Amino acid sequence: MRDRYAHRKLLLGLDAERTRDKCKLDDILIIQGEAGPLPDGIPSFTVEIINVCITGCPMSDIHVSCGWFASAKLIDSKLFKRVKYNDCIVNDRLPLKGGESIVFVYASSFQYPLEVSSVNPCCS
Repeated sequence: MRDRYAHRKLLLGLDAERTRDKCKLDDILIIQGEAGPLPDGIPSFTVEIINVCITGCPMSDIHVSCGWFASAKLIDSKLFKRVKYNDCIVNDRLPLKGGESIVFVYASSFQYPLEVSSVNPCCS
């Protein structure tokens, strides 16, 4: 599991060349952590998806590798939705601005491994 405050650490020690780079896949960070169980005892997990691109470039059409992701707790499908096996979309494919994040909670008997698989930077 990634450090809960990893996005803050990313800003430390950046070199000048990195700030001129275009935003890319690695600039979308997914942080997961355990939340309290639901009343029926099913474990729940908080997910935060953050655009950490130093140039502030919005990123759209964010896709996440998510296996057979499913939740016993309803998730707003505009925030996160599985469209097929191992393909979930973030923010209804709309841009996530630089520095912006979305947060949701899901409930499952286990924590799903979530990893960004593709993005579309909205600036040149």
